[in-house]
Amino acid sequence: MPKSKVSPSSTPISSGASANRTPVKINSSGTPLWYKTIMFALMLVGLMWLVVNYIAGPQIPFMVELGPWNYAIGFALFIMGLLMTMGWR
Repeated sequence: MPKSKVSPSSTPISSGASANRTPVKINSSGTPLWYKTIMFALMLVGLMWLVVNYIAGPQIPFMVELGPWNYAIGFALFIMGLLMTMGWR
């Protein structure tokens, strides 16, 4: 197999200042605790809404009045929590 030719312009030039660079963290704070709490709470409340609707929905008067909107409410809460995971660092 033939060797590749190295041209003088492709070799890296190291100067004293750029050779001693150290990585710097830009944002070391992370996600605040309140954000994570709301995120997990939305997912749990949405899941619990769906479970309660499935198990005891016909016995709860306001859930009977909502009818199929119970699914929209439960999934909307759950999806809002899932969308918040994109902001979690």
